[in-house]
Amino acid sequence: MDVQMTMDLEQNDIEAKIEGILFAAGEPVPVARLAHVLDTEGETVMAAAIRLRDGYSFDRRGIRLIVAGESLQLCSSPEYADLIRLTLEKRRPPQLTQTALEVLAIVAYFQPVTRAYIESIRGVDSSYTVGALQERGLIEKCGALQVPGRPTLYRTTSLFLRTFGIESTDELGPLPDVETDSESRAQIQSAIEALQNEERTEQAEAEPQEGQADGQTTDAQEETGDGA
Repeated sequence: MDVQMTMDLEQNDIEAKIEGILFAAGEPVPVARLAHVLDTEGETVMAAAIRLRDGYSFDRRGIRLIVAGESLQLCSSPEYADLIRLTLEKRRPPQLTQTALEVLAIVAYFQPVTRAYIESIRGVDSSYTVGALQERGLIEKCGALQVPGRPTLYRTTSLFLRTFGIESTDELGPLPDVETDSESRAQIQSAIEALQNEERTEQAEAEPQEGQADGQTTDAQEETGDGA
């Protein structure tokens, strides 16, 4: 058996093992974990995953391999979503509101961010929407800002990457009305810098509260149309 044939067999063996593990897992599996289990390098696992991904796509298979950050996952092909939903009698999840998309975009482009960062850009209390996005699994807590009060930091999740069909946030397009509009970009940057300076000097008891100040519109009111 020549060297090339041996290498091909080894590659096919790794691909088959990765395929089996991801199918059984049903959720994202870290590349590092796969490399440890298969007693190989992370680069080898990733190379095998890319071959699998390209093969599924080229052959127009009913499954796809998704690379989400440093994890891999098998999922159904998006073009068969309606058929699968009909077969399994699963209802389509509710779409994200404009308010939720605004908050999600801020987290995605400026992460990790505090809720106060989000509110400084949007100009309204955003606790309701931040909580809703956490429940949907699109954002998650990732520590606390090292300033008095230690406000929680948020970032996007692997589910966010899978939902929007990207492998990393580096694939996000330019932020609308920011890179093409120098004035808007400057306003957002100034708001973030001002808030950062404020958080570094404020006392713990001055941490933004969940409730809103008198006369302040909340994102929950925006969603229900009850805002002033």
